[in-house]
Amino acid sequence: MGLTLGVVGATGAVGRIMVRLLEERHFPAERVRFFASPRSAGQKISFRGRDIEVEPLNPDSFRGIDLVVSSTPDDVAGEMLPHAVKAGAVVVDESAYFRMHEDVPLVVPEVNPGAIERHKGIIASPNCSTIQLVVALKPLHDVAKVRRVRVATYQAASGAGRRAAEELTAQTRALIEGREVTAREFAHQLAFNLIPQIGSPREEGFTSEEVKMARETKKIFEDPTIEVCATCVRVPVANAHSEVVFVETERAVTVEEARKLFSAAPGIRVVDDVAAGQYPMPLQVSGTDEVYVGRIRRDPCSPNGLVFWCVADNLRKGAATNAIQIAEILAAKLAPRSV
Repeated sequence: MGLTLGVVGATGAVGRIMVRLLEERHFPAERVRFFASPRSAGQKISFRGRDIEVEPLNPDSFRGIDLVVSSTPDDVAGEMLPHAVKAGAVVVDESAYFRMHEDVPLVVPEVNPGAIERHKGIIASPNCSTIQLVVALKPLHDVAKVRRVRVATYQAASGAGRRAAEELTAQTRALIEGREVTAREFAHQLAFNLIPQIGSPREEGFTSEEVKMARETKKIFEDPTIEVCATCVRVPVANAHSEVVFVETERAVTVEEARKLFSAAPGIRVVDDVAAGQYPMPLQVSGTDEVYVGRIRRDPCSPNGLVFWCVADNLRKGAATNAIQIAEILAAKLAPRSV
């Protein structure tokens, strides 16, 4: 019997993209089962030419499943995914629950695929803003060792979920039509505005999103000495996160060298001609799977510094695509089991 794959959270925004990617990328599973919360169970998802009914997620869901890809709230992941491991499955988890557990690899396939080998049943996929950052840093780190990173993010509404993206659309329409604006998904009006807080308050005035970026970057590169200072901002963009990155390396990297390194690196596409108005933008990048880099320039404030701009689809490379890439590596290694 061939590989059996379970998709947990299949009816969510990221889960539906996972399903689409499994079909687009011809994922090597003989059987695919979809799971969601009891309120979403019973829905039908079209996959490989037929409708598959979504099953309710419970601790007994994982019998006979070899590999799981999961996108759920943190508490659901913490409660349910250990049952998958106990049943013999290997899990790729999109939630934040396991990311910083010492025995759980935190993986971006273009950056540290070897970490997958150390899994004990669960592999975590990083935060969306971290993924595009480390993909862009990897070619610089390989040749010159990254020592310090300052990053400001411009994160789209979709990063806060489907209802948040819908709220941005509703707020924008209300403002154009002269109606009152309401904010439920965000603490403040997002339309025609910026909100310089993503996540809950943490130590020294940082937020949980900013702390995640720093801690996850160190873990992925297995280098606790890398200094990371992040400022995360929610912007009135529907989809695709953008970042301006100031990076200092042990030795100087010229703009020309950096451009060649970015161009040769897996998962990166360079769009960098400011004179011609060519640089990555969310409208271009939404719906793609690469990390786009542009506005590459020397940092005049640091002898070993570079500045660049990067953009990526936070629902695809920042979430679903990264998880499916990990699952593809695992699928090539897993021997199918008999049920």
